[in-house]
Amino acid sequence: MTGSWWWDLLITGVIAVLLAWLALVVVLLIVRPKGGLLREALRVLPDVVRLVRRLAVDRSLPRGVRIRLGLLLGYLALPIDLIPDFVPVLGYADDAIVVTAVLRSVVRRAGLDAVRAHWPGTDDGFAAVVRLTGLSRARS
Repeated sequence: MTGSWWWDLLITGVIAVLLAWLALVVVLLIVRPKGGLLREALRVLPDVVRLVRRLAVDRSLPRGVRIRLGLLLGYLALPIDLIPDFVPVLGYADDAIVVTAVLRSVVRRAGLDAVRAHWPGTDDGFAAVVRLTGLSRARS
């Protein structure tokens, strides 16, 4: 392309990162909570972060679940967001969307009862988490 393999490598790397970011944005748009659930997700986010930490250190849960939760905590600790905050709606909600997607997979793998046992918030907040994960009590 440019005649220098360093520049070609750099350009290819930048394009690959941009394409990966774009694919991630599309996935976030697909799994985002619909309607008022996004507002609910933002409201219960502090309790969910405490829940994620409690679940991540619970040795009775499967290792894959604990690894997912640990990676989620690392993502939440990073000051850089996947979607910049100036992007309307998704900018401030990307953390809630990522947490919701991970929590869905955790609930499906570990069960709703494990999540309930570690829930630090109110019953209303737990009901919101159940709605966000798309799972009912009968599927636990």
